[in-house]
Amino acid sequence: MEPTMTNEDLELIETARSLIKKRFVEGRHHIAAALRTKSGKVFSGVHVEVYVGRITICGEAVAIGAAATAGDTDIETIVTVDETGRIVSPCGMCREMIADYSPDAQVIILKDKQPHTIKIAELLPFQYEQ
Repeated sequence: MEPTMTNEDLELIETARSLIKKRFVEGRHHIAAALRTKSGKVFSGVHVEVYVGRITICGEAVAIGAAATAGDTDIETIVTVDETGRIVSPCGMCREMIADYSPDAQVIILKDKQPHTIKIAELLPFQYEQ
């Protein structure tokens, strides 16, 4: 893990925090994600929760979908925050999605209460072969 955050990484965290601050709705939007592609573009999204939990869509998936819609899915770095702005680690399904789209992506997580970057491959060891 790399303990040093770049200015771009810190800005990405703030993008996610700003989004959840604006879009938090109890029972609907508890998580926000922001990603930066290798082209330097930033895409973000909130998770979309519904009463039937199995069709809830994660914030990372919404952000990746926005990037895919723009035709730019080569993710350099991604971060997810909860409604308090605390950085949270992606769930297993999102780890799979991030790795599928960008096997070299960096994910910002908390380690010892500090933000760090980690390769998606470290969060998803022994990923299935495509």
